[in-house]
Amino acid sequence: QVQLVESGGGLVQTGGSLKLSCAASGRAFSTYTIGWFRQAPGKEREHVARISGRGGSTYYADSVKGRFTISRDNAKNSVYVQMNNLKPEDTAVYYCAAAGIFSGATKNYDYWGRGTQVTVSS
Repeated sequence: QVQLVESGGGLVQTGGSLKLSCAASGRAFSTYTIGWFRQAPGKEREHVARISGRGGSTYYADSVKGRFTISRDNAKNSVYVQMNNLKPEDTAVYYCAAAGIFSGATKNYDYWGRGTQVTVSS
């Protein structure tokens, strides 16, 4: 069992930056791939980034590539996403989730946080 809590969301202007954190409790954190997803009102949930258990592999959606950086600190049971050059279309609720495999498919993520709101004003 893994519990996830996101933090770091907020309101920022276009071009600004935010750093989201995902704090985990539970066992064997380093065995889980952690993914970040986002969902805007009226839209489907979108997978934006993920990082493998020991941090050796990462993935970014084209929509965030070059602007978002995912990292993890297994000693602190935490995963982060640094978001730079934010755009209004990045506005969404951001969720972190844990999976046993390196996958972008929502169905493979067994544990989810409750989300943190990111709003980018134009």
